[in-house]
Amino acid sequence: MDITIAIDAMGGDHGTRVTVPAVVAYLKKHPDDTVVLVGLSDAIEAELNTLGFADRTRLRIHAATEVVGMDESPQSALRGKKDSSMRVSINLVKNGEASACVSAGNTGALMATARYVLKTLPGIDRPAIASFLPTNKGQVCMLDLGANVDCTAEHLLQFALMGSTLVSALEHKDSPSVGLLNIGSEDIKGNEVVKQAGELLQASDLNFFGNVEGDDIFKGTTDVVVCDGFVGNVALKTAEGVAKMMGGFLKEGFSQSWYTKLCALVSLPVLKAFKHRLDHRRYNGASFLGLKGIVVKSHGSADSFAFLCAIERAAEEARGGMLNHISEHVEKWHHARQQTSGEAL
Repeated sequence: MDITIAIDAMGGDHGTRVTVPAVVAYLKKHPDDTVVLVGLSDAIEAELNTLGFADRTRLRIHAATEVVGMDESPQSALRGKKDSSMRVSINLVKNGEASACVSAGNTGALMATARYVLKTLPGIDRPAIASFLPTNKGQVCMLDLGANVDCTAEHLLQFALMGSTLVSALEHKDSPSVGLLNIGSEDIKGNEVVKQAGELLQASDLNFFGNVEGDDIFKGTTDVVVCDGFVGNVALKTAEGVAKMMGGFLKEGFSQSWYTKLCALVSLPVLKAFKHRLDHRRYNGASFLGLKGIVVKSHGSADSFAFLCAIERAAEEARGGMLNHISEHVEKWHHARQQTSGEAL
């Protein structure tokens, strides 16, 4: 299936210095796909010339005259910059000119703009940010990671439906297991919202494992972990901090003397494998689930390899028909719930 990806070329901490090389690398790996680079034409052309990339059969530039700043408020970006590279990229998805959009820009502005332009899918109250994290068994899909600080039990159920559908579409699992992040595995643990969410999940047709704790995330206890955006964002940033600290400790320990440096040399294959397995760049690309279009958010400080991974994430979702799967799953759930309510009456 050939697809077209719209890229916000100006977003992120580094702009075209990262986005354009990533696009060139993507096109070399996926010669049947098309990419639209959106942004300041001169800046994009200059970077393409620097890379010596002249093949335009699968690459085109769509001009945008404005750029959303990384510290700009969502309201300012939404109301004051209607011709920003971010908004134009999203418009291409809305108009059907692109299968998905990828941006490393301001998260708040991207979510606000995407929600305004694309709207939410029927049956979904709020979009959620979902991403994959490494585990002992492979990877886990976790959501929400910061879009919704305050959630109801119904919202958490919707997140579970979307997360389960995403895993099914990308990993071809018929019934992914879903865990509800809590302070204990027992049903009596947690606040009222989490308890109510547990009851809703238990009554749903999802493969609900039950409550999971923080250490279950990286054990790979379930395929999906659901929580509100406040808890999810704290958990994500904590994990990133621990990973960086471990890397720093290893580097410091192996640099102390000639003997430790020799040990590092002997251990190089193991260290390389360790670094590859925990390389956060491989998991770059958070999905905005629940919108009428595919939008993937790259980390703002991502390098070209990490941004390439975000593009590939968006392409996977488009090829996997994620939007149709989520719509069908949510519609099926609402229909089943209406039938249950009717029988109860």
